[in-house]
Amino acid sequence: MSASDLEADARPRDGRVKPLAISLGDPAGVGPAVGVGAIAARRDDAFLVFGDATWLGRALRDRGIEPTEASAAMAPGAVALVDVARWDEDMVRAHRPTAVGGRAQLIALDAAIDSVASGRARGLVTGPVSKEAICLSGVPFVGHTERLAERAGLAPDAVTMLFLGPRLRVALVTTHASVRDAAAAVSSARVERSLRHLVEALHRLGLPRPRIEVTGVNPHAGEGGLFGDEERHVEVALARLLPLANAEIAGPIPAEASFRRAASGAIDGVVAMLHDQATIASKLLDWGAAVNVTWGLPYVRTSVDHGVAYDAAAADAAEPEGMIAAIDMARLLTA
Repeated sequence: MSASDLEADARPRDGRVKPLAISLGDPAGVGPAVGVGAIAARRDDAFLVFGDATWLGRALRDRGIEPTEASAAMAPGAVALVDVARWDEDMVRAHRPTAVGGRAQLIALDAAIDSVASGRARGLVTGPVSKEAICLSGVPFVGHTERLAERAGLAPDAVTMLFLGPRLRVALVTTHASVRDAAAAVSSARVERSLRHLVEALHRLGLPRPRIEVTGVNPHAGEGGLFGDEERHVEVALARLLPLANAEIAGPIPAEASFRRAASGAIDGVVAMLHDQATIASKLLDWGAAVNVTWGLPYVRTSVDHGVAYDAAAADAAEPEGMIAAIDMARLLTA
């Protein structure tokens, strides 16, 4: 079945559900294996899976799953394949970035985005892409988050990258940029946007008045200006926002102190200024259980917190736990 064959939205009926859309990422990485493994572990839901229907059909049948026809409301356990790209053996077995692999993963991603944006699926779950491979295909690409914002007609800084895990919930003020450029990109408007989005996410997760700390950019949150003054943007944002009736907010706080307090359970979430401030802490505390969530889109999008892992794919050592966590978060946020 092609993407154009999918029918428009209809209300679920008779125990049926609107499916989740699944984009598997780079076929040469672990995405297809972790996606199929996660789908097999969550047979009480329904899925639209975008990619090579022949390849995916074989993988699903090896798990005892027979693909079905796509529809607006599907029976729990149903998996429909949307055939949008061809995965030849050389591409899949390359286990490295290739232009053909870049084209295949971007075509599948965009088709999956369209299915959610049009209402044919209730949320989007994405596997790990190779930014390098997509760029090799001739399309400038810096990340899922930015592509999703662009396809939704939003500015790149209108959405927030969140990592939501059992021990740490963190929002990023800047995402895929060099450290030099990211520090310069910190602004009070971006701090405020990230903070508001994290508060909204924590409310959705059942925390009516979350305790959140906002980190500084520099060591020791600037040490009163000795190590830089980017923290002024945090101060301006908090002055505009505070007090909030639905959250307890403090900042700017040295990043290491905030992450330690989050790990101990003393606070519920952290707003981090830089990509690696957030991801190092998240992967240390919640490896395999954290979920990358894009907040601010007109639909729910979740993803694994790991990369394409070409080495694990080559060794047939892919583990689906991260994709299972991403599916579970999408189920929770679309319930």
